[in-house]
Amino acid sequence: MQKPRKPSDLLFYILASLFGILAGWADVKIGDLLFTALLVLAPCLLLGALRPSRPWRWVVVIGVFVPIVELLAYLVMTQKPYRAQIYESFLAFLPGIAGAYGGSLMREVIDNLLQGK
Repeated sequence: MQKPRKPSDLLFYILASLFGILAGWADVKIGDLLFTALLVLAPCLLLGALRPSRPWRWVVVIGVFVPIVELLAYLVMTQKPYRAQIYESFLAFLPGIAGAYGGSLMREVIDNLLQGK
C-alpha cells in the first residue's frame, strides 16, 4: 500500500525566491528601508498563512535575497549602494519574522475556528 504524497512546496519556494528578489531590487532602486520591510513582511505573512508549518523557512528564503541582491548590485551595476544600505538590508529579516509567524498563527486560529474547537 502506498502512502499518500504530501503536496510539494517547490512552487512556494520559487514564489518566495521571486518575492525576495523583488524586495532586494526595490531596496537597491528605491533605497527606502520601510518600503523594503513591507515588501518582505507581506509575502512572509502570506506564505506563513499558506504553509504554516516551519514559518522560519519563509523568513530565510525571502530575507536572504535582499542582501544578495545588494551585493550583486554592488558588484555588477554602476549604481553602488551606500555602506549603510548594505547593513540595513540585513534588517529585512525582522519584519519577515513577524510576518511569517503572524501568518502561521493566523492560519492556526482560523483552522481552529472553522473546526469548532
